This record gives sequence, C-alpha cells and structure tokens, in this order.
Amino acid sequence: WTFGLFPSLCYSSCAKCPPNASCVNNTHCTCDHGYTSGSGQELFTFPLETCNAIETQVITDNCSEERKTFNLNVQMNSMDFRCNDVIQGDTQGPSAIAFISYSSLGNIINATFFEETDKKDQVYLNSQVVSAAIGPKRNMSLSKSVTLTFQHVKMNPSTKKVFCVYWKSTGQGSQWSRDGCFLIHVNKSHTMCNCSHLSSFAVLMALTSQEEDPVLTVITYVGLSVSLLCLLLAALTFLLCKAIQNTSTSLHLQLSLCLFLAHLLFLVGIDRTEPKVLCSIIAGALHYLYLAAFTWMLLEGVHLFLTARNLTVVNYSSINRLMKWIMFPVGYGVPAVTVAISAASWPHLYGTADRCWLHLDQGFMWSFLGPVCAIFSANLVLFILVFWILKRKLSSLSSEVSTIQNTRMLAFKATAQLFILGCTWCLGLLQVGPAAQVMAYLFTIINSLQGFFIFLVYCLLSQQVQKQYQKWFREIVKSKSESETYTLSSKMGSDSKPSEGDVFPGQVKRKY
Repeated sequence: WTFGLFPSLCYSSCAKCPPNASCVNNTHCTCDHGYTSGSGQELFTFPLETCNAIETQVITDNCSEERKTFNLNVQMNSMDFRCNDVIQGDTQGPSAIAFISYSSLGNIINATFFEETDKKDQVYLNSQVVSAAIGPKRNMSLSKSVTLTFQHVKMNPSTKKVFCVYWKSTGQGSQWSRDGCFLIHVNKSHTMCNCSHLSSFAVLMALTSQEEDPVLTVITYVGLSVSLLCLLLAALTFLLCKAIQNTSTSLHLQLSLCLFLAHLLFLVGIDRTEPKVLCSIIAGALHYLYLAAFTWMLLEGVHLFLTARNLTVVNYSSINRLMKWIMFPVGYGVPAVTVAISAASWPHLYGTADRCWLHLDQGFMWSFLGPVCAIFSANLVLFILVFWILKRKLSSLSSEVSTIQNTRMLAFKATAQLFILGCTWCLGLLQVGPAAQVMAYLFTIINSLQGFFIFLVYCLLSQQVQKQYQKWFREIVKSKSESETYTLSSKMGSDSKPSEGDVFPGQVKRKY
C-alpha cells in the first residue's frame, strides 16, 4: 500500500494490532485469513478493533443424501446444521450460512445481562459469543434444532448450573435468554447445546450458593440403606408367608420391589454423570421405577377403599377379580407409556450436569411431578372416603368386638398409607421459602425410611406375620438344637470308644 491511498492516516502505526491481525505497510492492520473485523473494514487503525473468526458454507445445489448435514468450526466452537434449513424453497441462486466467533464481545454483553437465575448465584460467561446467520434470506426459525458445541474459557469449572443462552432483543431492551436453547451435555472442557433458531449464542455458568448439606447426604444414604434391608425382608415375607398371600399382599410385594430397585439404583447411579448415555438411561430408569411405585401406591389406595366398602365380606371375590385383572397392566403399563412418551419427545432432558435425573428445562420435571400430584390427590380422596365409611361402620357395629378390631386395623392402615405413600413426597414440594431447610430434613428423613415404615406396618404389626415369624424362629431354634445334639453325641461316641492298648480302672493289663 502507498502513502497516497491513505492520506488521513499518514501518522498511523500498527505496532499494536489486535490478536489474529497483521500489519500492512507499518500503517494499518488487517485481519488474518478466516477472520473479519468487528467494524467490517478490511483495513483499520482503531486500537480497540477486534478480529472475529468466521467460517461460511455456500450451497449452490439441492441437498443431496451425502450433504444433508454440515459442520462449521471456528476457534474450537462448532455448529451442526441441516442443509434443508439453508436451502429455502423459494430462494433463487446459491445460499450460504455463516458462523462467527467473537473474541471479546463477551466482555461487553456479559453475564450481568442474564436475569433467569437466583440473584445469589455468581453467574459468569464461560465461552466465546458465537453467531449464526443464513443468507440471502434471513430465516430465524429452523425445521430442526442446530447443535452448538462451545469450548470453555475456564476449563474444569467447579459449577453446578450450566445455561445455554441466546441474545434476545425486545422493545424493552436486550438480554440473554434460554428460550429455545437446551443443554445436551457438558464436561470439563466443552458444553453442547441444541437451539431451535439462529442468533448469537453463549454458555453461562453459575457458581451456585446452595452447597450440598453433608448431613442430608449422610441421612439419605443411611436411611436408604435401612430401607433397602427392610424392603428386602418385606418382599421375602410376602413371598414366603403362605398364610397372608392374597391380592393385598401382591400389591405390597410389587410396591416393595419397585421401591427396592429405585432406591438401589439411586444409591449406585445418581451421581454417574459420565458417560452421558449411561446417565440418561439411569435417569429414565429412575423415572420409570418411581412412577411405577406411585402407581402401585394408587392401586393400594383403590384396593383399600374397595375393601372398606365391603367390610362385611373382606375377601369379596369381585374385588379380587377386578384387582387381578387391572393391577399389572396399570401398575407397570401406565408408567411405561408415560416414560416412553417423555423419552421420545425430550430425550436430551434426561440427565443433568451433576445428577442422573430429570432436567428442569421446559417444565420437563412435570412429567414426574404431574402424575405424582395426581396420585397423591386421588389417594387423599380415597383416604377421606375410607374414613367416612369406617366412621359409619364403627357407629353401627359397636357390640361386635372382632369387627371393631378389623375396622380399626383398616383405619390404621389407611392413615399409614396416606402418611407413607403421600405425605413424604408432598413435603418435597413444600421446600420453598424460609421453611425450606426444615422441609428438606423432614422429606429426607421420612422418605429415606419409607421401606422401614412398609416393613413395620405390613409385617411387624400384622398378627398373621408375627405368628409366622414365631413359627420360623421355633423351627430354626429346633433345627439348631438338633444339630448341636447330634454333633455332641457323635463326639461323645467317638471319645468313649476304647482304643487298642487302653486300660480301664480296675483292669490289669495282661502280659503274654
């Protein structure tokens, strides 16, 4: 370049060109190949100018089978998109898509423009800001989400919250927003997001102020371990105790098995966030097992209501026939359908950055909380109906002691059922406000001991089971006593048998 081309910049110097730029004739700066200046000028002297990485893809023909998807990479950030979103039906001539990574834009539109989180959390931008655009006709919405992969600015971040965001402009101003962007996967160095539109994107991370309570963690693991032991004992009791086997016992058994498997998987797999596929499978399995447990809780409530309604004939044949027909298809089929629909619609929302559980984005948690709230409400209605029936029965059968005892046992089980199968999860929904810490402790203690309560109510407090336990205990003691007697007699017999050369008292050994 000659002096005459730039008379107004004759005293300029490019001794301090920005990163990814080089000097031209010792007077101007120009961005390197693959980069473009923030102002759009090819030559510049402005000291705060930046060079942003850009990659473009021009498509001149229709989308063939091998060109269905494309990948653009700039500065360790990448974007996967569909060819059909670039080739717009009514567009004549070639189409193009541009992917730009801004090296310093994040210093200006930083995390302070994000308002969708707790104010106590320390949110920071942990990626470069990238933009994507389609030309010649700008199309913001897409037929299928694009996949964006960001390299972290701070590697191995010690954070519990990750947000995929885009720059949203409204009449009231502009800010980072999560609308239409969802987290797929995060590791120590990269975050992967899905977005249903094109704009400027980034990754925000939050150093959450709510650290895990070690006391709650200990209570959870100890309580669940006790529950596992009690649920195993309860399941063995329901299987081996012939005297109590009926429809009600079958319901107890299925509930115990579902809770046992759910608690076991929770203990061994809730923190296994890597690999992502395994974490998603664990989250889906936990979703199914806990929904199945709640469905069996509902069936327990229905059976208890039907039994209370027919108190005069407790083992009423029509009740047993009805429950046998519906309990397995409903108990295992309804949760399977719910989880299948959820997994088919939002597979990327199974598993979070720190737990193998359901994501909070898009209200996905309601695929679990919705059925749980519905079941709790139904059990509450059944509970009220059962108590109303029992109250009428008690007033009319005051002289019949055996029936009163039976009725009181049903009332006790109804109360225990509401408490064990409903209140524990209701406390989980009440963990808000100033009482959140208290509710968290109550929820953790009661819910982690749910298996113990089931074993207590349905086994230890059942007279039939108590008799069976006593019978088994007597048989074990008798068998052990007989075994010890046989061993002792065998030992004494071998000891009393004289060996050759032995001399008994009073016997003189003869010499020959």
